[in-house]
Amino acid sequence: MGSLWDDLESLVDAPSSFSAKSGERGTIKPKANFNAEQDAAALKKALEGLGTNEKIVIEILTTRSSAQRQLICKAYEKATSRTLVKDLKGDTSGNFEDLLVALVTPPAEYDCHEVMRAMKGAGTKDKVLIEIFASRSNQQIKDLSDIYFKETKKQLTAALESEVSGDYSKALLLLALGKRDESTTVDVNKAREDAKTLYNAGEKKWGTDESKFIEILCKKSIPHLRQTVIEYKNISGKTLQQSIEGEMSGDLENLLVAVVKCVKSVPGYFAELLHESMKGAGTDESTLNRIMVSRSEIDLLDIRAEFKKLYKHSLLSAIQSDLSGDQCECVKAICGGDD
Repeated sequence: MGSLWDDLESLVDAPSSFSAKSGERGTIKPKANFNAEQDAAALKKALEGLGTNEKIVIEILTTRSSAQRQLICKAYEKATSRTLVKDLKGDTSGNFEDLLVALVTPPAEYDCHEVMRAMKGAGTKDKVLIEIFASRSNQQIKDLSDIYFKETKKQLTAALESEVSGDYSKALLLLALGKRDESTTVDVNKAREDAKTLYNAGEKKWGTDESKFIEILCKKSIPHLRQTVIEYKNISGKTLQQSIEGEMSGDLENLLVAVVKCVKSVPGYFAELLHESMKGAGTDESTLNRIMVSRSEIDLLDIRAEFKKLYKHSLLSAIQSDLSGDQCECVKAICGGDD
């Protein structure tokens, strides 16, 4: 997929979704004239008795902001003495159930639970950890870490350290600290210096000094790294992604490539992940659900545009051809349009 990312220069001035505020480029906006009690009553009616009115449930939960959905949850519990999550789980199943539960879970709590699921049981779902820690802002990482500590009484970094190892562990733990430099000014000379450091640590030498890649890519600011990526191409003749792919392997390669992709374009990164989740036989529903819900109030409009640019068809058409039933209707509602 490297060829999709080679046009680095055109991305230097692109807005980064690391700094996107909730609601700016999302498909789901707060509903005007919102009434939590009315919505809670409508959901109660839709979930009670024999059969569930899925259409009403989807319509309400995909046209209210996450903050509004939390108010609905409180109103629902007050009216029924049950949680909305419990009733959704009792009345729906499978991927549709997972999607609805994701919608009524606060974003940081949802991220935290996805990380916990990725670390649960034998083996670690590194793909999920890479997606979350490569793409989230410092504040998002701090928020999910706080919830992790609240729910487990353990530090997230300590839990991760017990699950992963080697240079991949060093890189992931740096990202999980949520302490990436947040300065917005770019010193071109310093970016060039870092590009030279990366070139000397990889392409130019026999063997690779992974520590230099980890230090720069996991700590420096996004605007600085965006310039560093361009300077690297000028020095090396290769893209930084191509060099990482040629010099490294396994989870470390996957993590650092994800970081570089997010530096260049967070929406482009997620467009590619959505495409991967739906191509070939079978669908990776958990990845699809996670991206659609977690980006729905941040940059899903931009992800839709990048998807169309990269794959020459709309995200909505891909969803319609790959999914079916209530999950399809719900994902389509979150997607919100055909570009």
